[in-house]
Amino acid sequence: MNYDEQLNLLIKNALAEDIGDGDHSTLSSIDATANGKAILKIKEEGILAGVTVAEKIFRYVQPDVTFSTFKKDGEPMHFGELAFEVEARIHTILQTERLVLNTMQRMSGIATLTKLYTDKLKGYKTKLLDTRKTTPNFRLLEKEAVRIGGGVNHRFGLFDMIMLKDNHIDYCGGIEMAINKAYDYVQNVQPGLLIEVETRTIDDVRKVMATGKVNRIMLDNFTPALITEALQIIKDQYETEASGGINLDNIESYAATGVDYISSGAIIHQARSLDLSLKASIPGRFKTV
Repeated sequence: MNYDEQLNLLIKNALAEDIGDGDHSTLSSIDATANGKAILKIKEEGILAGVTVAEKIFRYVQPDVTFSTFKKDGEPMHFGELAFEVEARIHTILQTERLVLNTMQRMSGIATLTKLYTDKLKGYKTKLLDTRKTTPNFRLLEKEAVRIGGGVNHRFGLFDMIMLKDNHIDYCGGIEMAINKAYDYVQNVQPGLLIEVETRTIDDVRKVMATGKVNRIMLDNFTPALITEALQIIKDQYETEASGGINLDNIESYAATGVDYISSGAIIHQARSLDLSLKASIPGRFKTV
């Protein structure tokens, strides 16, 4: 499935989870034909993410909504600003409100933390990657938030790249055997897949260099000094990725080694959702521009 198809499936399942056999609060109190407006109010500093997704959520339920944006994904946001206004059936607004807010709050938190990391990499060639350490069934939008925050998406799942990690290597019987089997698999079963292999020691790096047949070497839990040593062995023959124990305090020391990528699960699993609210726009109560 492409992105839009995956997003539609996510929206469908999320709304089904929330609405169930009916939004009885709304059904009991609001006329089904009544129209209304709502505004997205920003209540915390950060990087805005999820505006485009919010519009898709509203239009999934009601294709003819009027959606006016005041801020775009990736822009800095400040307390008191408005992100968008939506005009639709009130039933549409109330049934989608929580999904819109949950999505945008989570995405904005991830984009904000990602931006803090990527700002540390300015002036270096190193790029920031996300990982598969994501929330089940929400990976699509967590990775989209990383992209909005300036990071680069790594593999989406187990299907779009071969990554030989420690358990693969140990179960297989060694790093050379794992690489050779993966290479044969790509040649004979799944042509075009890239192969990345995790190394845990400098000796592992030497074994990979002797074996070849990979596209990227992960240097897992290496210190910056060990990464520098590894890069001298690799000599730009393969892409390189540093992973493990990297945070905002030490990321620059890793980037200074010249490694191609730094991967971080923290930019998703340690991100804090930011405070946003969707409020009914009643004439005379709120400014909408």
